Amino acid sequence: MSSYPSCKTILCIDDDNGVLSYHRALLERRGFEVLTAASAQQGLQIAAACAVVAVILDYHMPEMNGHEVATAIKRLKPQVPIVMVSSDDAIPEQALNVVDAFVSKNDTPSRLLPVIARICGGNPSGFQETRITA
Repeated sequence: MSSYPSCKTILCIDDDNGVLSYHRALLERRGFEVLTAASAQQGLQIAAACAVVAVILDYHMPEMNGHEVATAIKRLKPQVPIVMVSSDDAIPEQALNVVDAFVSKNDTPSRLLPVIARICGGNPSGFQETRITA
């Protein structure tokens, strides 16, 4: 039995509503359901309460950074892959070690969907091959 729900729901956490809207449009066109959170705390609440196949997470947020949020989500649901996105390519190595992939916001149009497709294609073990570090 697969650990992925049949309904492919992705959680996007970013303090920029424009980015959330973009991710929602991009992913919904590909048949995903998208849950959005405009704060780290809201994202953690949704991650705890909802079945998701992946999390897309911004690094720079006001109350908690992406490393702190990713660490908390991995404690709750270690099997859920996390893709960190940021316009800052100088993300600390310790933060990158917690997540399954990094995609620069500048590369999101061309890189995010292939990473998500790999994750949600039912091949979580092959996901490490898609690590993108800029």
